[in-house]
Amino acid sequence: MPLLGQHVTPPDSSAQELSVVVSHCPPFVIVENGKYSGLGIKLWEKVAAELGVSYSIFDGKLADILDAIASSQTKMRADVAISCLSITAEREKITDFSHAFYETYTGIAVNEVGITGTLTAALTSPVVLRALAIVILIAALVGGLFYTLEHKQNDKLYSMKSRSGKWLEAFVVGALFVSRGPVRYYEFKTPVARILSAILAIGSTFLIAGVTAVLAGAFTLENLSNRVTGPGDLHHVRVGALAGSTSSKYLDRNGIVHRKAPDLGSLLTELDAGRLDAVVSDEAFLKYSIRQGQEQGRYQSLVVLPEELELQNYGFGLQPKSPHREAINRALLRVRSSPEWKQEVIKYIGGP
Repeated sequence: MPLLGQHVTPPDSSAQELSVVVSHCPPFVIVENGKYSGLGIKLWEKVAAELGVSYSIFDGKLADILDAIASSQTKMRADVAISCLSITAEREKITDFSHAFYETYTGIAVNEVGITGTLTAALTSPVVLRALAIVILIAALVGGLFYTLEHKQNDKLYSMKSRSGKWLEAFVVGALFVSRGPVRYYEFKTPVARILSAILAIGSTFLIAGVTAVLAGAFTLENLSNRVTGPGDLHHVRVGALAGSTSSKYLDRNGIVHRKAPDLGSLLTELDAGRLDAVVSDEAFLKYSIRQGQEQGRYQSLVVLPEELELQNYGFGLQPKSPHREAINRALLRVRSSPEWKQEVIKYIGGP
């Protein structure tokens, strides 16, 4: 791979040297330790070899590389720009593009957890935990109140000799009130306890109904499966996208509130940890990043849904009315039809 700023001259080249600006954007441009790799770099190397042209290559920020080919005033002047450049009507107003070299779409990554994971998530959800805490608290209060009124004279309900045993019996009495209804009033000895049991009977009925509704909601079929199955679900879940990306703009246009981050890795980590429900980005980015993470033992349950939101076509950025466009396009079409190129795509992104 060429180093930063290194000149690359194919054999028998007589054409002028082209200046190529790239921006790190895996899997199309990967800059590591001063070396370039990735699908876009591989494709350009083959196109340049087909054309027999020499070129110098340097890197810049994604936000700047379009200026490098669109404006003659910029200090970072280039003939070709390579990155994750979607061909859009807005960009075509200021610069030119080659034919598309990769077709992708805006995709949705989700955490496809199994039944064990979904049950754990339901049991540990804040709503369920709050409901259980309320039940335990009420059971302790009710049990403690009846214990205070009855323990000295009700050997039937409080037969254990130790203090801890009696308190356990007290909690059981309270738990029965909030789980199946009040203990029968005639089982109490004192008049106050009997009257109190009748009053609490009404409250326990409503409490049992409320707790049952909360638990039933947590264990519905919808909650025991992936919460996101398509774009229609994104309005109701926690979504993340790259700041300034076409995916973020798509979400904005559709009124979908989402968290914005500067890198895809942090979003996928949040998704993997359950702090996000979906990450929206270009399908190629998602598949490559998930694949890389899985090779390192991460993202094992992350998948990209088959739903295609918006089509994205990537191309080489070229100067307006570039004299190299036709030659680059012809070489690009030849390279793209080769089996070697298809193997490169599988290597970086995987099969369909």
